[in-house]
Amino acid sequence: MPSKGAKTPSRGPVRGTSDLRRADANGVAPPEQPDKIRNVALVGHSGSGKTMLTEALLAATGATTRKGSIAEGTTVSDSDPSAIAQQRSVALSVVPVTVGETKVNLLDTPGYTDFIGELRAGLRAADAVLFVVSATDDVDAATTALWSECQRLGMPRAVAISRLDHPRADFDAAVARCRLAFGDAVVPLYLPVRADGAVTGLLGLLTGTVSEYAPAEQAPVTRAATGVELAAAESARGALIEGIIAESEDETLMDRYLEGEEIAPDVLIADLETAVARGSFHPVLPTSAESGLGLAELLEVLVRAFPTPGERDVPAATGLDGVPAGPLECDPEGPLLGEVVRTTIDPFLGRVCLVRIFSGVVREDAAIHVGGRGMADRGHEDHDSDERVTHLYSPLGSGLRPVPFCVAGDICALTKLGTAETGDTISAKELPLLVAPWDMPDPLMPVAIEAATHGDEDALARNLGKVTAGDPTLRVERNSETHQLILWCMGEAHADVVLGRLRDQGVNLQTVPVITPLRETFAAPAAGHGRYVKQSGGHGQYAVCDIEVEPLDRGSGFEFVDKTVGGVIPGPFITSVEKGVRAQMQKGVSAGFPVVDIKVTLIGGKTHSVDSSDAAFQAAGALALREAAAATRIQFLEPVSSVTISVSEDHVGAVMSDLSSRRARLTGTSSAGADGTEISAEVPDQELLKYSVELRALTAGSGRFRRSYLRHEPVPQALR
Repeated sequence: MPSKGAKTPSRGPVRGTSDLRRADANGVAPPEQPDKIRNVALVGHSGSGKTMLTEALLAATGATTRKGSIAEGTTVSDSDPSAIAQQRSVALSVVPVTVGETKVNLLDTPGYTDFIGELRAGLRAADAVLFVVSATDDVDAATTALWSECQRLGMPRAVAISRLDHPRADFDAAVARCRLAFGDAVVPLYLPVRADGAVTGLLGLLTGTVSEYAPAEQAPVTRAATGVELAAAESARGALIEGIIAESEDETLMDRYLEGEEIAPDVLIADLETAVARGSFHPVLPTSAESGLGLAELLEVLVRAFPTPGERDVPAATGLDGVPAGPLECDPEGPLLGEVVRTTIDPFLGRVCLVRIFSGVVREDAAIHVGGRGMADRGHEDHDSDERVTHLYSPLGSGLRPVPFCVAGDICALTKLGTAETGDTISAKELPLLVAPWDMPDPLMPVAIEAATHGDEDALARNLGKVTAGDPTLRVERNSETHQLILWCMGEAHADVVLGRLRDQGVNLQTVPVITPLRETFAAPAAGHGRYVKQSGGHGQYAVCDIEVEPLDRGSGFEFVDKTVGGVIPGPFITSVEKGVRAQMQKGVSAGFPVVDIKVTLIGGKTHSVDSSDAAFQAAGALALREAAAATRIQFLEPVSSVTISVSEDHVGAVMSDLSSRRARLTGTSSAGADGTEISAEVPDQELLKYSVELRALTAGSGRFRRSYLRHEPVPQALR
């Protein structure tokens, strides 16, 4: 595409940076200005080809000498042991390539739904999104939902049709599926050219030229398209031009085109780039990581059409007191503002934090402020600390290349920060700022774990903190009722990764069944006699009490009534009886679960002038409650949650049928607009232990739900 010119004015070098042109380990100097940077997130369903496309772009730009292999575990993006074992991405990876004078940070994101937290982090760090869609597969519902989310965020988007070398690849069908899923603003910019059934080149619909990709050649050879090729592409070319003109700010362009005027390619290309950067037009590019087809054209679109960091808004920031800091711009001379988008623990480097710099410049040996807010419900307490940047790197997958500075708009890696966690804000020590963390989905699948031996308990506690520091979608809970250690995960694949990381740290652990925290209550009134008498040759223990117990309505809690007469039990010891009853209620009277919703009436008792004591009457109260429980039937209560499920219209019937098999009580349905239908229900918690996984299977990955505790209800007799 002919040059359109810079979208943002280029400022001069940042003042006071004598080391600005110091190169990194590969001899490439870090960019000095935001207009020389592009941040692009690669998204798409698992197996669509994102990682191999990244490998091909690395090789095409000379960043690596050859492409890695997923099967061999040699890709730059996927160095995590779990990714190698599962043969799919499980974490965000930053892979920069250099195109001319522009640094393009490719953010390879996981496609599997369990790792949506890493995907959201990638979107936070990116300024544009490249959707990778396989030429052999349908566009899944999760990818369609992600497109809608990017649309709401105003993210510029393009589509790369991958795996065109596959025997079943069908570019036209893939484009049709994309237009159906993403809308009519998705239009091909190039068409595949075939020879003997194989794709050998690309026809540029605006330029009328063909780029031929020969197997032995590093770069494509350009030639003029033949008359036959142009005639076959005429319909697609017309649709592309009309789409560009519809987005043009020149209101006369459409009239001129309809009158038969040949619009100059330079004009169309300039309007195309503007519309793509604005997020209203989405070009489609054919690609093949295997043959290198379309890589040059794709890189050109990433650099020329996608916006610079300076064209995107900087997240709103506040001071530590919560007062807005005022609008910030992506300016190297502005105050330092960055955000940690990923944290890993390296055995030698300690914490390695990937940081997107939104404003200012971060340098080696700089004093910075690290602050985190708003994640306490995930186990990340609010924290603030002043630290120093001891090492600054440019990341290349898991590799780190030293750099002296990182300007606004770029992404860097900081090591040896003592407190930084994913979602934290990096700012200047003298001007600390905070950015609200991005939206994170709630982890809804519990996994109970325990140390295999007593000696592993310290290692488990220590390494859990390291794992949670880098994974805001993981929530750790020590259940006060069941005393189980619960890891709340996004799904089974996420749980496997978390457990794998703990074991890689040397933690010997095992999973155990999750215990649902039940409650106990009395099914009918009962009486209890508590007698605690001990004589051991000295000061003894003597306490006798009689109680009556009756059930209360659900949610009533506990009520204690004294109906003794004649002072048979002195006032202080009446309080002791109540303490004993309450203590026994916490311990349970049948299966060890807390007792709720009962009324206990103290009706009589006996004391001893010497041996009666507070401890004795507490023990007698507990004994009386246990005796009353033995005289009647104990009813178990299970927790029930209010559940709201968002699902497309196609899957409503399957979801509702499944809910009925889970003892759910449907409470209503409502339209959720573009998101389909919301189904409301009350579901026992026992039926939700793996619902996140099962809902995904029912809805082809598109269904999601949220839950909140509602109340406890009796467990059906058949399930006791």
